Amino acid sequence: MNPAYLVLDDGSVFEGRSWAKSGETYGEAVFATGMTGYQETLTDPSYHKQVVIMTAPHIGNTGMNRQDQESSRIWVSGFVVRDPSPRVSNWRADKSLEDELIENDVVGISGVDTRALTRHLRDRGSMRVGIFSGLSYSREEMITKVRNAPAMKGAYLAQDVSTDQIRRIPLENRKFTVAALDLGIKNATPANMALRGIEVSLLPVDSTYSEVKDGKFDGLFLSNGPGDPATMDGVVSLVRSALDDGLPIFGICFGHQILGRALGFDTYKLRFGHRGINQPVMNKVTGRVEITAHNHGFAVDAPIDQDFTTVYGSGFVSHYSLNDGVVEGLRLRERPAFSVQYHPEAAAGPHDANYLFDDFLTLLQGRVK
Repeated sequence: MNPAYLVLDDGSVFEGRSWAKSGETYGEAVFATGMTGYQETLTDPSYHKQVVIMTAPHIGNTGMNRQDQESSRIWVSGFVVRDPSPRVSNWRADKSLEDELIENDVVGISGVDTRALTRHLRDRGSMRVGIFSGLSYSREEMITKVRNAPAMKGAYLAQDVSTDQIRRIPLENRKFTVAALDLGIKNATPANMALRGIEVSLLPVDSTYSEVKDGKFDGLFLSNGPGDPATMDGVVSLVRSALDDGLPIFGICFGHQILGRALGFDTYKLRFGHRGINQPVMNKVTGRVEITAHNHGFAVDAPIDQDFTTVYGSGFVSHYSLNDGVVEGLRLRERPAFSVQYHPEAAAGPHDANYLFDDFLTLLQGRVK
């Protein structure tokens, strides 16, 4: 195999081997800690413009299959593994991981000490990264290219991953209809809604509140997605109109940050971000610890230890991270609106937070009554 190089914008260079598509790619360096579930990560639109580093050393033995796709394509900018599996060993697999990456034009690198790379990022924080495979740039040229790449802070990316038109996902025997603002939604979300009799219609990111009202929806869902929530003024305005009307609202991940902004809070870039499937979160309502799946580099700046006041009434932080105290959930007391920073729809697990879809159903039922 030809040599390949992973270059960080602090000047660090990690040498590996060409794997998947050759070429060059750039993005924000993030790491995922799961030993399984890499297909969910690869096809999650939230990872758009990110280069994912898998901390588990052996990746790819279960291949790829059509059933586990979270969207129509792979969204990561690059993929970093230590030891890719030389063969697929799973009865559900349609093709190998490497073949799927090549078909989706994803540049990869193997043979990297991914745990050393992860520790490096944990010491120095999130940063830009480039992968150079099959190319003959000098070290200085590669570092310069990485440092000239766009940063995640200030990035407006939702338009790249959103649906371009309203798309209804029909459901027999539906009880409620919900407008899901598609900021990078995963297939698992409408599936979880459908299990509860909720029919979902996906709306483009540039939708207006008039379109939501014209659809006579029973509620509004704010999806996960990539980019900086500080760039989402149009969506924030839509959410404020929905809050004014008392429409039930449920937001996850990026949607949580947008609800936070609609309530008047600022958002900020985390030094490391939260990613992976073993993140402990305290539920202040139940007093129980939930093990949750995360992928976010931004957070909401809200008070954890006291209620807050907004133009929509009082509210409180419902969940917070036990690792670093970051706000992980918001809930209003006088309006039917709540959000969480993590992923209750995580198909590969954990499933501790799946009850949140039941909470949304309760809000919808309350509005109809």
